[in-house]
Amino acid sequence: VIIAIPVLLYPFLYFMQDRLIFVQKKKDRKHLIWVKQAYPDAEELFITTPDDVILHGWYVKNSAPNPSPLLIYFGGNSEEVSKHVRDTEFLPGWSLLVVNYRGYGLSEGTPSEKNLFEDAVLLYDQFSSRADIDSKNIVSFGRSLGTGVAVYLASQRELKGLILVSPYDSIRSVIQKIYPYVPVSPLLKHHFDSLARAPSIQIPMLALMAQNDRTIPHSHSLALLNAWGGVTHQQMIPDTVHNNITTGHGFWEVIGRFLQSLLER
Repeated sequence: VIIAIPVLLYPFLYFMQDRLIFVQKKKDRKHLIWVKQAYPDAEELFITTPDDVILHGWYVKNSAPNPSPLLIYFGGNSEEVSKHVRDTEFLPGWSLLVVNYRGYGLSEGTPSEKNLFEDAVLLYDQFSSRADIDSKNIVSFGRSLGTGVAVYLASQRELKGLILVSPYDSIRSVIQKIYPYVPVSPLLKHHFDSLARAPSIQIPMLALMAQNDRTIPHSHSLALLNAWGGVTHQQMIPDTVHNNITTGHGFWEVIGRFLQSLLER
């Protein structure tokens, strides 16, 4: 048994990790029609990457005639992000960009840490140069897996601030807690090591945590907060778990106050 466990478990974890980390959700046509009908002002996007992969998403411009601040959203590991077009209702004065990871929704390709990171930088570079975007007021907004993407973008480009929902220090650390006797580091292909990047990032960061989160324990979020190089704000959302934190009491109010504080800086 002692010999069989590593012989069977380690190869399983190595070869299955892509499916476990990236739970790809496709978009059905009914959902696509709903977005277009419910939010006719949303601009549907088809963005071609340097390696000729087409990413699909949405850009919702706020009603202000002048260049507006922009929120770039990066979703969780099983999230098809088109539903977040409706988040514009909670974000007055801000434009919103939501684009599905490779292999999610209508986006082509295969997700990986490298691909998600490079695509995030591509999105920033394309939209920060638009005339209707205030390039000095761009905020990265990540949830769960997407917090690692948001942190990476902050390490590569100039952002005004970050909003991290259920953040973690690294995927390696989270998995190691689940499998304490498994040598995770040599088996893991996608580390999403936000902790290593945190000290060098000087911009303000808001972290929101679900009170009863069992997927990403608070210790992983607090480790990132403690290592952060800039000012941090944290908020526990009461009576929520990992998957329903966005509907918790005060969630959007806290985000709204943080965004307003960034514009006043």
